[in-house]
Order: sequence, then structure tokens, then C-alpha cells
Amino acid sequence: MSDVPDLGPLPQRITVSAEQAARLVAEQFPQWASLPVTAVANGGWDNRTFHLGTDMLLRLPSAEEYALAVEKEHRWLPRLAPSLPLPVPVPLAKGAPGSGYPFVWSVYRWIDGTPATFESVADPVRFAEDLAGFVAALQGIDASEGPRPGKHNWFRGATLRTYEAQAHRALDDLRGHIDVATAEETWAQAIAAPWDGVDVWFHGDLAQGNLLLQDGQLSAVIDFGTCGVGDPACDLAVAWTLMSSPGRDAFRKRLAVDDATWARGRGWALWKTLVSCANTLGEDAPDAVNARRVLTEILGNHT
Repeated sequence: MSDVPDLGPLPQRITVSAEQAARLVAEQFPQWASLPVTAVANGGWDNRTFHLGTDMLLRLPSAEEYALAVEKEHRWLPRLAPSLPLPVPVPLAKGAPGSGYPFVWSVYRWIDGTPATFESVADPVRFAEDLAGFVAALQGIDASEGPRPGKHNWFRGATLRTYEAQAHRALDDLRGHIDVATAEETWAQAIAAPWDGVDVWFHGDLAQGNLLLQDGQLSAVIDFGTCGVGDPACDLAVAWTLMSSPGRDAFRKRLAVDDATWARGRGWALWKTLVSCANTLGEDAPDAVNARRVLTEILGNHT
């Protein structure tokens, strides 16, 4: 399978303190030097995230591979934002390496909201329809010059076979704990489902931390580090990770998703969930419980 991208080794992530981030701001953006810098709770994996004052945000990539997304976001987010029905981050400034920090980084306007969870969505069908409207608007933007899948977005928008080895390792770890036969069948269907090859824009990581709510309603979509153009099936994984059956049906109907694309989307959800279940096997922490809930949604729904 020579057409399957090579993910390579896991990134070597670095730590960044609030003090170091504040030095970067003072050195490169003295107009903001007096503003306090504080770490954001649950600030994400790809970036070290900090509040800058009360209405700005610092995003400092945690590894060289994640820093590849910075130029992309600065180029494309200002172009995408006017065509989207919900607020998205738009960069205010781009920082350079300094103060012992080795990568480019970004300053954004802070967007209020709480991360969506399965339990916190007020109206599951409205949430699904609102998110589908956002996805449809994103897919409608001219993709002819957009960034193709690559290391900058961990090959979102490319073939699901990129993650086949990870999926099978997780399945091996989970034998005796889940319905592996159904999982293997679901995975095989996803791998076999064809894509028509028409590039469209996708977000790439419509996960709960990147979907914000206000009063239980979808209010913003953030973190476009994995965005690009290609196969949009990766953006359908949210139908299983954050939606129950009525919302999932509304989401699919609004987007008019064909069977093959739906199967690939379920495959993207399955890959990520299998890995999460394997990594939290035997645990009862909220993330582990949620991963098992999602797996039940995936394996119990084939429509």
C-alpha cells in the first residue's frame, strides 16, 4: 500500500510555562506586555494555551509537527471566517521563536463558550443541525487552493488506511473486552468504502474540545490545526462521538451524506475510539467512560 502516508514517530512534545509565554509576549509584542498570562485549563494536546489578559489567547505548538499548522491557520482562517455561520478563531498576530521557545506561535481573540459534551448539549437535534450547517458552509468554500493532507494535519482528508495499524493494535488490546468481530467488520466496511476524489474543505477534528456552547447551544468552532481539503469523511466522526441516534439522523439528513461517505466517517470515529478505549482499559475516569459510550454508539448503529 505505497499510497498510504507514513505517520512517523510520535511527536516529541515540550512544556511551556506561563512565565516563558509572558516573556515571549513582552519581547515581541510590547503593547501587550502588561497583560497577565495564565494557563488555560485543559488547554489541549497540540498547543500550550494561555489567556492573555481577558480577551486574547496564546497558542504555542507543543512539538515541531504541530507548529506546521501555524502558517496555514494565519493564511486560511481570515479567508474562511466570512463564509462560516459561526465564530471561528482569526489570528491577531504571529510570534517567532524566542526565550528558549523554538517554534512560531499565535495570538488569537478569545472566544467565550464551554466545550460541548454529550450531556451538556441542550437540544441534540438542533445541535446536530447547527453543526451540519457549519460543515456544509465549510464544504461550500472553494477548495482549489486549499492545503492538501499532510504532516501539518496528520493526514486528515487522506485515506483512513493511514491509521489502520493503530486500529488493529487497539483491537488486539481490546480482545475479550469488546465485540471485536463487529468492530472489525465496521472497520473493513470503512476501508472498502470508495471516495469520489472531489476535494472539499474540512475541519478535521470536530471533537468536544473544539465545539463551544453557550446556554447549551453550539456557539463557535475552534482549533483548525487539522483543517485542509480532501475527503470530508473525517468531519463525520462527530455524529457518533457527540450525538445520539436522533441527532445523528438529523446531521446526516442535513448534509445528504451517501452510504460510502457515512461508512468512512464511522471508520474515523471507530479508529479514534478504539485507541481511546485501549489506552484507558480498566479505568473509570470520565474519559474512559465516555470512550466506552461512544464505542457502543458506533458498534450499535450501522445506518
